[in-house]
Amino acid sequence: MRTLTKRVFNASRAADLQTMDSRATAGADQTQQAPMTEPSLAPRIESESTVTDGEIGRLEGDEPVARDTVSPSPKRHDVNHAQAHESGIKHVTGRARYIDDLPAPHGTLHAMVGLSEVAHGRVTRLDLGAVREMPGVIDVITAQHIPGHRDIGPVFPGDPMFADEEVSYVGQPLFAVAATSYLEARRAVKAAVVEIEPLPPRFDPVAAADAGEFVRPTHVQVSGDWQQALESAPHVLEAEQFVGGQEHFYLEGQACLVVPGEDEGVTVYTSNQHPSEAQKLVAEVLDIPFHAVTVENRRMGGGFGGKETQAAPWACMAALLARRTGRAIRLRLPRADDTRATGKRHPFHNRYRLGFDDGGVIIGGEMTLIGDCGHSPDLSEAVVDRAMFHADNAYSLGAARVTGHRARTHTASNTAFRGFGGPQGMMIVERAMDDIARHIGEDPLTVRKRNLYRSGRDTTHYGQHVDQHPLMVEIIERLERSSDYWQRREEIRAFNRHSAVIKRGLALTPVKFGISFTAKHLNQAGALLHVYTDGSVMINHGGTEMGQGLHTKVCQVVARELGIDFESVRISATRTDKVPNTSPTAASSGADLNGMAARDAATQIRQRLLDFAAEHYQLDREGLRLENGQLVSDVGAVTPAVSWGELIQAAYLGRVSLSATGFYSTPLIHYDRDSGQGRPFYYFAYGASVSEVSVDTLSGEYRVERVDILHDVGDSLNPAIDLGQVEGGFIQGMGWLTSEELKWNDAGRLLTDGPATYKIPTFGDLPPIFNVELLEGHPNSQASLYRSKAVGEPPFMLGISVWSALRDALSSLADYRVSPPLDTPATPERVLMAAEALRAEALRTKDPNAGASR
Repeated sequence: MRTLTKRVFNASRAADLQTMDSRATAGADQTQQAPMTEPSLAPRIESESTVTDGEIGRLEGDEPVARDTVSPSPKRHDVNHAQAHESGIKHVTGRARYIDDLPAPHGTLHAMVGLSEVAHGRVTRLDLGAVREMPGVIDVITAQHIPGHRDIGPVFPGDPMFADEEVSYVGQPLFAVAATSYLEARRAVKAAVVEIEPLPPRFDPVAAADAGEFVRPTHVQVSGDWQQALESAPHVLEAEQFVGGQEHFYLEGQACLVVPGEDEGVTVYTSNQHPSEAQKLVAEVLDIPFHAVTVENRRMGGGFGGKETQAAPWACMAALLARRTGRAIRLRLPRADDTRATGKRHPFHNRYRLGFDDGGVIIGGEMTLIGDCGHSPDLSEAVVDRAMFHADNAYSLGAARVTGHRARTHTASNTAFRGFGGPQGMMIVERAMDDIARHIGEDPLTVRKRNLYRSGRDTTHYGQHVDQHPLMVEIIERLERSSDYWQRREEIRAFNRHSAVIKRGLALTPVKFGISFTAKHLNQAGALLHVYTDGSVMINHGGTEMGQGLHTKVCQVVARELGIDFESVRISATRTDKVPNTSPTAASSGADLNGMAARDAATQIRQRLLDFAAEHYQLDREGLRLENGQLVSDVGAVTPAVSWGELIQAAYLGRVSLSATGFYSTPLIHYDRDSGQGRPFYYFAYGASVSEVSVDTLSGEYRVERVDILHDVGDSLNPAIDLGQVEGGFIQGMGWLTSEELKWNDAGRLLTDGPATYKIPTFGDLPPIFNVELLEGHPNSQASLYRSKAVGEPPFMLGISVWSALRDALSSLADYRVSPPLDTPATPERVLMAAEALRAEALRTKDPNAGASR
């Protein structure tokens, strides 16, 4: 019998908050006693008298090797279940250290960056004489001071560290200053004399595509004879949509601390999702070997993709200043500068032309996706690729052609953001589902279900077989029942017939999201595991923690493999001198890759220990295992009992290596860009959401009344963390499609550069009824980490149901016969304009069933 792990938002938090409050209180007490010392994760031994002989390993002469601090505790934590975040207490008590909290060496300087105020032009004068004379200024650098590479494009060239002759967007770095205080550095950059001869800027990606202005070549995926499918289809619809971008709005902004070392080396502490890339770029800028640069990251205050490539430039600038001055450099961008100087989620202009039968089932057609990439390639090739891969979402497109353009515009280079193009790609087919349903007079959910992947139609337009497609059907059917979709549909229709102004809408939308980096070489990870002679364990891996609970899950994996408490395992900061050549923490692959690498290392240690134990204690090797902090045998009890700590100390005396490196690479994946066919994803994660909204059609204002979510995470590694990711992903996706509007003026200057003008969802935007469930009983069909599935990005697309529900409410103004266009974000202004357009059309056709006019 399959069960569900369920969280009901209204009532779910009381127990969690009570527990957290007690932990926070304890943490606060510890902070007062020892504010600069982190508590040990191992159980404490109160005094010498509490330690038994069995808890101390001994050398000859009864000299202890080390105290056994990790003996089995009567209060054990289930390492396979809802373990609290490993830094949770530090977070709520303020003891978690972020980059700007790190103690800096004496004499540390503060850096600030001078940015372009012109979107496109030639630099005719850059006079920094007054800057150098400002109080506290120690050094000023420009492109001419870079000893190594000037272009720090992460994949393809096009991103100069400092603009030299030409600027390409408002916010592009021109120079950097090092001063003795943060305030002095901010004042100094304002003294620069910058003259730029303006050139015509381009802000329209559609016009750029028409003119052939691309940052990377166009890519096409074709399956079957799509032209014949259109010609033979009984019905053909076409439409286009604009999908807006999104600011990452991480709580911790772009920040780094660089400390020069001996010889030419530097140590870089950076809020960065890709430490190895930062190491590479810093080394290339300084013209030194990679091994001379060490990059460290313990945690980030949010990333969401905005620190995958666009955290490295600031580290490069600080490193150059550090090498020139011989002093540590701290660089932290002000929020407005951060927002202007860094890229966003790619805005997209999408088009479809699809043929379908009388039942609304798609026969084939074409889709065109135009990604607004900004001024340079950055990660846009892969972002638009993923949008193309997800243009089908959960539906078979039949014979189809999907085209992806990468348009160049004069804005900051757009970059990775949770979902990495997948959400933008899904939007066009979800619009098509609504449009087809209105065209044939069916409920949109009915049309969606008819188009789901199924036997005989289970291959994507890029050639990958969808192996778990029945799971999508089951998720939707369960959610239909648990959310009372059809009963509520009838109630909403009845309400709308009698309500002239307030209209309610309902929508259920699915998610099928591919898991893997689409760049094959990035699907690898390493780990380094140490077991110390007191039995405590230290794990390091190549992934980075940005609040998503990756480190917690990795610690759980190690504890599970070694049969010890979660508290016995500690994780250290991600460092390039411990695990080299790592991939970014992105593509929802952090736990999949790094967890498997950590498991590999732990498995090696476990095998060594069991081999040693069989020989040392004269036991049958078959059936030996580590469990609950002890050596256990299937044959019979190990007598006398051998604890984990005793085994470790005996193994040390037996000269057994207690350190291991682990490695993992994802199997099976491949993609041929020439043919546009392959298997780019190891597996798919699924989910579905139902959203209900109320819309004031005379003002455009609306609210989300209720949300029901059922999401597939395979066999969850940690339901508590996974539920939080689903909730947070949905709300962030809802914000992208509703309130988060990016605005530039005619000169290309971003106007929404802070919380006063850019509106992310707040607590008040949460639906009053918010039901979230994790699907259980469906392990991953692929050999993933304990048959779990990724959870970072897939829930983001669940927010599409809110946008679709808004369209549903608006459609009621035309008796559900019209599918209104609604670009995103669907702000109240856009909703009002859509309502007015529907009323105007109703008046033109004199439809007596249309909604009330003003």
